[in-house]
Amino acid sequence: MNRSSINKIIVRSIDNGSLISKLSFSSSSSISSLENPSNSQTKSLSNPFYSFLPRTQNPNNIVDLTCSNLKQHGSDFALVQKEMQGLLPHLGTREMSRVLLRCQSDSSKALTFFYWIRNDLGLIPSTKNYCIIVHILAWSRKYSQASKLLSELIGLSKNDLACDNVFESLVLCTDECNWNPVVFDMLVKAYVRVGMTQEGLEAFRKMVKLGLVPSVVTCNCLLDGFSKSNCTGHCWEIYEGMGKIGIQPNSYTFNILTHVLCKSGDVDKTNEFLEKMEEQGFDPDIVTYNTLIDSYCKKGKLKEAFYLYKIMYRRGVMPDLISYTALMNGFCKVGKLREAHQLLHRLIHRGLTPDVVTYNTLICGYCKEGMMQESRLLLVDMIGNGIRPDDFTCWILVEGYGKEGRLLSALNVIVELERFGVIVSADIYYYLIVTLCNDNRPCAAKNFLERVSRAGHKPKEEIYNVLIHSLCKCNFIEEALLLKAEMICKDMKPNLVAYKSLIGCLCALNRSTEGENLTREMIEFGASPDIATCRTLINGLCRERNLCKAESLLFLFAEEFQIWDTNSCNSILKILCEGGDVGKLMEFQDNMMKVGFAPNSLTFKYVIHGISKSVRSEENASLTGKC
Repeated sequence: MNRSSINKIIVRSIDNGSLISKLSFSSSSSISSLENPSNSQTKSLSNPFYSFLPRTQNPNNIVDLTCSNLKQHGSDFALVQKEMQGLLPHLGTREMSRVLLRCQSDSSKALTFFYWIRNDLGLIPSTKNYCIIVHILAWSRKYSQASKLLSELIGLSKNDLACDNVFESLVLCTDECNWNPVVFDMLVKAYVRVGMTQEGLEAFRKMVKLGLVPSVVTCNCLLDGFSKSNCTGHCWEIYEGMGKIGIQPNSYTFNILTHVLCKSGDVDKTNEFLEKMEEQGFDPDIVTYNTLIDSYCKKGKLKEAFYLYKIMYRRGVMPDLISYTALMNGFCKVGKLREAHQLLHRLIHRGLTPDVVTYNTLICGYCKEGMMQESRLLLVDMIGNGIRPDDFTCWILVEGYGKEGRLLSALNVIVELERFGVIVSADIYYYLIVTLCNDNRPCAAKNFLERVSRAGHKPKEEIYNVLIHSLCKCNFIEEALLLKAEMICKDMKPNLVAYKSLIGCLCALNRSTEGENLTREMIEFGASPDIATCRTLINGLCRERNLCKAESLLFLFAEEFQIWDTNSCNSILKILCEGGDVGKLMEFQDNMMKVGFAPNSLTFKYVIHGISKSVRSEENASLTGKC
């Protein structure tokens, strides 16, 4: 676009006021912020003694000297920097703008200068500096580099709330440099690209207000952005705006809007829109049909989806792999696996090559129905056709066997996949380990864990903890203790569940002293014991008639961890009652009450029983003495 045509746009905007006032700018604040004097980093040039300095040392000549050196030395900025060493502290953002404007005819030199100032000299460019270099690059049709700098500027404005409005700054720079209206299209697309779709819409509105006509590509970019963020209202606003300013929609526009309507689920509106689309001369293409088929299948409207599939043939649009895969997915969801499999044969007969997604769709359908033999055959067929199974393939097969309780078959699938060079993710291994543990097969799970470690995976703490719990549940205490020791060697800490399982298993095997030692280790690792741990230990020690240790631990739990478990207290009382020593019984009861234990009905029952037993023993002894 030449200068005269640009002036027409400006004049058209000025008819009802200036360009700046039309955009509701604050003239003084916008211009001052564009210059960004607070960040200029330029020392004052008002010193009258500068005029007595040689020309090459006078800061007032810094712009002329910079341009002269750039012309003389080209891109050898090391030499430029050496010759201007004394003046560089006076080079700020204002001077940078003036140098850039003088380099408009050589965009490569302007860009290299911009990067030199920013990267090597460490000067932070102002918004105006960015806008000028973007205009220069866009005028020279270096759109990729201009777009990159626009995205960079948007990122700076996003992170700094005080940063200038990018659109307004770009407009203000048009008075000083050559510019191309496409730069505003690029700004809208840059906003969408970084997820600032609302800001992109604002820039779009300002473009229209200025009399600039956005391209249909820019409109489609905005539509796609709002479609992905589910802001469908804005999509229709943009579409209506396109009609008002004479932007002719293309097939991409209609396909995006078709997708928007499909997400809303309104079939009538979708059909009306398609009719309108055809009235405007656009025939639905493969993307349109695939969008509709996929939407219908996801909503369970297979009849409508299959009708569209047939219509495609009549209108000369041949279904592609996406069409078939969407239909297969729809049939699989409602359990019509035979029809889905027939579609696989049909697409192959038509000369299409199924991909991993196509196979996964059908394998997943069979797995959900528990038809694992068919899934396995499809896997073999898939590998035979040179299609490598992906992580999802492995997951659905292993999970399918797991739900059927056929864990051995799941393990065999893993072995088979590894033989074909398929990399199985660590998560699948961990799923199998947990499943084996839940199936009370901890030894098999432990063997599998060793295999995972040999494969180079580093098992997570939670896997070790689950395995320890399962081993203890099945009374494999030695294996569980070895696994716990392995965890500690690897700088892992067993969790409370693992420790409780170990302590419970040891106490059940009359190894309560080892359980006590584990409790102390658990406390050192920062895991506080709970009532269940206390009760397990006390009951274990009572069974072993180690009352001194039990009483000592009971006091420890009460004083250190505020655990007052009356049931544990009663377990000790019960043993004391059986001994019939009233003195010890009453002393223990008094001590417990002093540290905060509240007796219950069972406590009183044991105490009364102990006293009664003691009285009877004394009476029997007395009668025996008289005899």
